[in-house]
Amino acid sequence: MTDQTAPAQEHHVHEHHADIAKRLKRANGHLRSVVEMIESNRPCLDIAQQLHAVEKAISQAKRTLIQDHLDHCLEETVGALPKEQRKPIDEFKEITKYL
Repeated sequence: MTDQTAPAQEHHVHEHHADIAKRLKRANGHLRSVVEMIESNRPCLDIAQQLHAVEKAISQAKRTLIQDHLDHCLEETVGALPKEQRKPIDEFKEITKYL
């Protein structure tokens, strides 16, 4: 889903994009399995466990994407800074791991 009103942005390929795509494809397969489990009246516990796995996979993919973006784009924008000026940026990057 894209926002038609948003300005066009440059396409970025980050270090982990291929890994993220693999993780999401795997989650997609698991999600299809969950639908099949529901349609075949499998036990709710089994379904919930699979949904939990899908949710975790998507969450980790999102986290990795955000970290990659920050590592690439933030560093590119900020450039080289003295150590004392980098502290807030480094802390920001670190705290995003808890999203």
